[in-house]
Amino acid sequence: MDIAFQRFRPYRVSQEVRDRYADVHLSPSDFIYPYFVTEGSRVREAIPTMEGIFRLSVDYLMDDIAELSALGIDKLLLFGVVPDHRKDESGSAGVSSDSIICRAVRAVKERFPSMVVFTDVCLCEYTSHGHCGLIRDSDVDNDATLPLLAEMAYQHAVAGADFVAPSAMMDGQVAAIRQRLNAHHLPTKILSYSAKYASSFYGPFRDAAGSAPSFGNRKSYQMDYRTGEQGLEEIAADIAEGADWIMVKPAMAYLDMVQRASLLFPGHPLVSYQVSGEYAMLKQGAKSGFFDERQVFAESLTAIKRAGANYIISYYAKQWT
Repeated sequence: MDIAFQRFRPYRVSQEVRDRYADVHLSPSDFIYPYFVTEGSRVREAIPTMEGIFRLSVDYLMDDIAELSALGIDKLLLFGVVPDHRKDESGSAGVSSDSIICRAVRAVKERFPSMVVFTDVCLCEYTSHGHCGLIRDSDVDNDATLPLLAEMAYQHAVAGADFVAPSAMMDGQVAAIRQRLNAHHLPTKILSYSAKYASSFYGPFRDAAGSAPSFGNRKSYQMDYRTGEQGLEEIAADIAEGADWIMVKPAMAYLDMVQRASLLFPGHPLVSYQVSGEYAMLKQGAKSGFFDERQVFAESLTAIKRAGANYIISYYAKQWT
């Protein structure tokens, strides 16, 4: 019996043929590499929950960035880590012009002027309560937090950051930061954590940055994972407020949101964050022998780009390249 059908197997007969017909290819320029920067000198602290990732003092950060640059990765994202005794209710250690992030930015731009530097703008790493904004009546005070986020972003911009990346998920944060940057004629761009979900995949990051909430959770300001349209509305609002680039975070469980954002907002570069829990899960699975590490990361990272992300924040970027 003759059956008419189309043959697809010829596209898969060998690795050479599969490579030729692949739609998506990863390159070093796709990646933004995240760093945890801490106080002191000659500090290189391993993070137990994130194999191969470290808290680095500024001097050791310079050595690591030299390796990053040699791999062809030209974009990095800085998170600050401060000791508990420097944390307070308002996160003042993160807002200062002499904050660990400002010092790191100045050092990076002096030694690696072509490196594109993104800085995280949020209070959670610097507050004694671990929340992303000021607390009033056991909840985050959205509007009182905005001037602090704007000041932090301003200080990062003055230090030389190419992008500030507000991640606190406070309503109006992009508008407050854009107004402050424009008032001082600063060219720094804004990468907004526009669709940032309240995710269980953040656990290892909170260990790395020492930013676990001391009470409650962040579900009153980060997005409910069961929502989709809200995420698109958040992105549209951030663009209206002045965001230059947009983000969906996390990546793997939210590839539908990555694709929808890429199609709806093609004029704005889209970033997706392969977060700490995704990284740790894949590393641990490979270590346990469940799958080949490089292959499973290749599949995961390629899926993020295939879904529509222009850039990927990943702790695996150095190992991939």
